[in-house]
Amino acid sequence: MATTASSASVNNKLQGKVAIITGGASGIGEATAILFAEHGARAVVIADVQDEKGQQLAESIGSDRSTYIRCDVTDENQVKSLVESTVNLYGRVDVMFCNAGIFNSSIQNILNFDMAAHQKLFAVNVDGVAASVKHAARAMVDGGVSGSITCTASIAASSSADRSTDYVMSKCAILGLMRCASRQLGEHGIRVNCVSPGPVGTPMAIKMLGVSNQEEAEKAFETNFGLKGSLKVKHIADAALFLACQDSEFITGQNLIVDGGFKF
Repeated sequence: MATTASSASVNNKLQGKVAIITGGASGIGEATAILFAEHGARAVVIADVQDEKGQQLAESIGSDRSTYIRCDVTDENQVKSLVESTVNLYGRVDVMFCNAGIFNSSIQNILNFDMAAHQKLFAVNVDGVAASVKHAARAMVDGGVSGSITCTASIAASSSADRSTDYVMSKCAILGLMRCASRQLGEHGIRVNCVSPGPVGTPMAIKMLGVSNQEEAEKAFETNFGLKGSLKVKHIADAALFLACQDSEFITGQNLIVDGGFKF
């Protein structure tokens, strides 16, 4: 009997929890939504602007356990509505995974820095995350929930680059936001952390690299990993699960780097 109970605990790390995932329709968000559901989440709310993908994912998980809500995180009112709708549907928010983010198609080195493109990127990668943390935290405090908030940062935040300056800047900002939020929300029992992926074969990476599929994108980075093999969205989803569940119940203000020892 003890063995069975232990097994159930291992396989149901989010039993009864209500989770929101922004940028949840594809890539890291999609893999995390599926994993959260597999680990017993009572509800997984998928927030994105990719309507068809989001709806299909929610249906595949099950309409009794998952809902797709369209949300453009650059609009704070939509983020507020997302959280309020989740509370209205499921009574609470236990987990917020702030995962929505974009790359810039332009080079964005400092001599060719497109300010308009930079502002568009920051609206998603920084402002959208700040709004998501804010409204999720308010719902948790109002509901008396000792919840978990995780933000997707990047190993780019601890490196330099000859391009994508605004992307690197945005991920540095996410780390600062996380550190402040973790300090301010600790008294409410709310944990705030980051997961920082290395290069992974998401749809955005596929588009950026100009390759045709996930396998080709993963292969492009493989020689730079210290560990044998390549980084996959599953590895990031596993980290998000760890930070969301009781396995990390006294961990806050941390940046969990998942990069297989990536060498720049």
